[in-house]
Formats: sequence, C-alpha cells, structure tokens
Amino acid sequence: MIEVENLTKQYGTARGINDISFKVEKGEVLGFLGPNGAGKTTTMRILTCFFPPTSGKARVAGYDVFEDSLEVRKRIGYLPENVPLYTDMPVIKYLEFVGRIKGVSGKDIKKKVQEVMDDCCIADVSKKFIKDLSKGYRQRVGLAQALINDPEVLILDEPTIGLDPRQIIDIRQLIKNLAGRRTVILSTHILPEVSMICQRVIIINEGRVIAVDTPDNLTRKIQGSAQITLIVRGPQEEVAQKLGVVSGVSSIMRKTSSGDNVHTYLVDAMKNADIRKDLAATIVNNKWDLLEMRPVSMSLEDIFIKLVTEERTAH
Repeated sequence: MIEVENLTKQYGTARGINDISFKVEKGEVLGFLGPNGAGKTTTMRILTCFFPPTSGKARVAGYDVFEDSLEVRKRIGYLPENVPLYTDMPVIKYLEFVGRIKGVSGKDIKKKVQEVMDDCCIADVSKKFIKDLSKGYRQRVGLAQALINDPEVLILDEPTIGLDPRQIIDIRQLIKNLAGRRTVILSTHILPEVSMICQRVIIINEGRVIAVDTPDNLTRKIQGSAQITLIVRGPQEEVAQKLGVVSGVSSIMRKTSSGDNVHTYLVDAMKNADIRKDLAATIVNNKWDLLEMRPVSMSLEDIFIKLVTEERTAH
C-alpha cells in the first residue's frame, strides 16, 4: 500500500531524512517513532504531497507522490499535529465544505458527513461552532475531516498530543477501530500509544531508519536472553542455589525479600531456552511455595532509548 525507497530530503546543507526505505501493508497500523527532529513529520509531508523529496521514491496505493500527486491525495486522509480547522464554522458545515473540496459527490455529502460524525462520536456537537469545542472534540473533528473522502490511507501526526487522559483513550479507540479497514501510519513520541495500537513500528533517528519490526520481535532481538521474575516462599540461599543449577539458567539474582520467608528472584535464561517448567518443578519438588512466575520484557520505551543511544554512539 505504501512503498518508500531511498527517500532523502535536503534543507540547504542539512538533511531532514537520509536514504530511508520501508513498506506498509494494506490494512496495517504502523507506528512511526522518533525523537523530536528525527524526520517523522518530513516523511509524512512527503507522503501527503506537501512537498517533494530531494531524491528517492515514494508510492501510495501504486501512485508516485511526485508524478501522480493528485491521485495520491485522493487516497489519503491526513491529520497534522496542528489540526487545520475553520473555527468560525459549525462542525457539520465545516465537514460538508471539506467533503466537497475532497471530491465527495453532492448526492453523497450529507450521508458521508453523518457517517464520519458517527464514527468519530461528534454528532452531538454537529451544530456547534468549532471554536466553542474542547481540544478533544476538535481533534475528533480533525479526524473526521481526514476520513470524509473514505481514504485508503490515513496518516496521523501526534493525534493525542495535548489531550486529557479520557480524551486520549477515546482517540486511541477510534484509531484501533480503523485497523483493517484502512492503512494507518501513526506518528507519535508517546510510546505506550504504539504498543496499544500498532502492529509494527519504525524507529527513526537523525533522519535514518534504525529499526523496523513488531514490538515483540524488537524485544527479543535487543533483550537477547529471556528473563523471568519468581516469587518463592522458601530458604533464600537454598532456593537460589538449586534454581541456579536448573538446565538453561544462565544466572539468578536475588532482588527483594519480604516477611514470612518470601523472596523475589530475577532469573536469566540461556538463548532459546524455556526454563519455566523446570523451575516450577524444582520449587514444587523441594516443597517450597511458588507465589508468582512471570516473564520480564523490555518496554517499547526501553527499546527506543537503547536503539537511539546506540545509533548516536555509532555516529
């Protein structure tokens, strides 16, 4: 659905993005991550035909963003970070206006406006002036205008920035509901957002793509060995000694202790070793109490910081 090949954008002597390539499949929700100034907005402005690249190619639904920009624009809905709303218009009139600009036929316009208002939960404020709406409702109106022409591709730049926690949850749910129906690129620096919404992530730093994968695969690649947290009631030294010699265990660290002889351990497993069954069996056979066993995974924030730090060190 979206193909980016060796895309570069030069601003004088500085490069906004540098030789980036990636693909987004039809119906996929892709997270686009990077620190401020990394090149996220530059990439999205090229994909939405706001300006051309210096070199490289980008295609949306088979159309080149430079040679077939009008065809690309017909197929894209764009929600920029600062939503371009005409605040002196009522919501319904604004959406009708945007729909006509985007080529929605006169006989379909009222139906389409009603559909996007229902999808974005703004029908109850349809007759209010946009200037009188809360930030959350304005963001919903912005999403509605991006959807009005029923685009195949939706590009969202920081869609929840500045919203309160309730509004953030609502907008995230709206985006999740679009998965499968539309191809979505979600640019954000709010990492939990990506974990909740996106199937795959691209991490960009200083204009270069440094990782493309699912959050789970990135965790496995970067974390290396699996880690397991155990909470066991039993003699601390003996538990640590016997669990430490279980096949597949590379190391064990005692983390915390609490009353009633309960202790927490962090166990490192050798690569590709599943040690959970043997750990549990050792605990049960020694008549200790296994109170908790859970895997320890790196958060997307941990992955992001590690990759960006390594990238800066390398350059």
